[in-house]
Amino acid sequence: MLALALLGMPWRAARADGPAVAVDAGHTLAAPGATSARGRPELEFNRDLARRVADALRRHGIAVREINADGRIASLRARPAQAAGADFFLSIHHDSVGAHELVPWTFEGRVLDYNDEFAGHSLFVSRDNPDTARSILCARVIGARLQRLGFEPTHKNGRRRAYADRQHAVHYYDGLAVLRHATMPAVLFEAGVIKHRGEELLLRDPVRQARMADGIATGIAACLRNGVPAADEAEADGPAH
Repeated sequence: MLALALLGMPWRAARADGPAVAVDAGHTLAAPGATSARGRPELEFNRDLARRVADALRRHGIAVREINADGRIASLRARPAQAAGADFFLSIHHDSVGAHELVPWTFEGRVLDYNDEFAGHSLFVSRDNPDTARSILCARVIGARLQRLGFEPTHKNGRRRAYADRQHAVHYYDGLAVLRHATMPAVLFEAGVIKHRGEELLLRDPVRQARMADGIATGIAACLRNGVPAADEAEADGPAH
């Protein structure tokens, strides 16, 4: 209990004058998630983007706690537990496809697999979260901002998950521990499909990562400060790629 209290002290101080967001890098060193078409672990993609989102949020004047930055977090429940005191919880991931949808190929002497059919970002919320309505609102605002910037979503309806908001690619995923155990509004963000050979390269581009991160941060800031999709009113900055 003492350790948790000490952990929370600088967090409370940092967020005294405005909103606070917990940014979680999905997966761990022990369980690094999906493997990309070229053999890179999902965890590495997640950590890259999570760092950029955290930096972008700070530029918006939002206090940030980075969760699992070292990839060594103990459990799924520890993620939302470390977010205690935040106004919003965001878990960063990168997507894959079903095993039956993969095609083998050889890259740099390694036998790997890919799927070039599915690409794009998506967002997930849980109806078991204590503030589902706010979770959906923030997911919608993030999705709207990203589409305004030219990022294209993927759609899973009919494949895996029902929609909370079809237009902005917000899906229900009620059983996700990081969403349903969060005590604040929570969204899981899939940045793209790393099994898609073309999108994998885009997802590794630092300039594009920064652009996506800024879109996410702008959406979160608008949702937390105004509760309205203010980011949607901004002029687009051109296509994402």
